[in-house]
Amino acid sequence: MRRPVAALGSVAFFLVVPTVVTAVVPWLLTGWRVGGSWPAATLVAAVGFVGIITGAAALIHSFVRFVLDGLGTPAPVAPTEELVVTGLYRWVRNPMYLAVELVIVGQALLLRQGSLLAYAMFVGAAVAAFVYWYEEPTLRERYGARYTAYQAAVPRWIPRRPTANSR
Repeated sequence: MRRPVAALGSVAFFLVVPTVVTAVVPWLLTGWRVGGSWPAATLVAAVGFVGIITGAAALIHSFVRFVLDGLGTPAPVAPTEELVVTGLYRWVRNPMYLAVELVIVGQALLLRQGSLLAYAMFVGAAVAAFVYWYEEPTLRERYGARYTAYQAAVPRWIPRRPTANSR
């Protein structure tokens, strides 16, 4: 796949999937209204804001890696030609999913909405099942020994600590 096509496909996928999961559904659940009083509300809101910004940046970074290094999209219907192991993928196998979770949890903290914490748990469980039952077997089939070696070297959910050689 050529990079312009990969970029267009990735933007389209971004506007549909992550946007719905991190913006449309949270808006439907909360109306972007601030909830009740939480202990240390200002600090919690600040942590939430940082989480949203960090998660959004990580998500965009991961999408860019798919276009530049993978020559494809995150969409299962238009996968990458190359296994993406650069950027955040050097430290964790699923930075997009973690970024989405961070955005949702950040929103929960910023808005003080417990419904968003429950939604984040639902999204996390759905993503974990998708990764385990579909994504990893598909990647093993598509990339073979290279993906198996990547699985052995890079953790699924908890980022490994960067070393001087991995930066």
